[in-house]
Amino acid sequence: MIYVAGEYTAGGNPFGVLTAVVAPAILTNACSVLALGTSNRLARVVDRTRVVARELAAIDPAGVTYQSWAGQLAGLHVRTQLLVKALRVIYGSLGLFAMAALVSVVGSIVTYYGQRLLFQLTAGLALLAGAVAVAGLASGCALMVHETRLAVQNLADEAKMYARLQREMARDT
Repeated sequence: MIYVAGEYTAGGNPFGVLTAVVAPAILTNACSVLALGTSNRLARVVDRTRVVARELAAIDPAGVTYQSWAGQLAGLHVRTQLLVKALRVIYGSLGLFAMAALVSVVGSIVTYYGQRLLFQLTAGLALLAGAVAVAGLASGCALMVHETRLAVQNLADEAKMYARLQREMARDT
């Protein structure tokens, strides 16, 4: 049995192949932007960790403020771990989206030559890579939401610490 090249495209439409390649490419771009934003957040957490570590080195370990700063350091450590995990997942998804796009191109080539079995194999592989990448991207976003919640909580804790310090300084004067 001979298969026609247009048989596997979307209704014989030559743009069906383009659609199959463009979707992973757009998701690859979105994933890249998310990775960039996550990397920037990680850099900010690293900078903040350095500031908190300097503050801890400069104050008395027996003081009340020491515990507040130490608590911030612990929170920053958790945020760092979440961001690194999110980056791993996002970069994995990025690679899988790129793979899905490449496999889609290969699938369009084998379709042109009427290779039904190879088409089915590449279509399944592209679908699997894309599905795993979407799940990874969603997981990375969930990790980022969790890290954002911790960041907001850390800011609230820091504001309370500064308010307490202001009250103590006002009482001492």
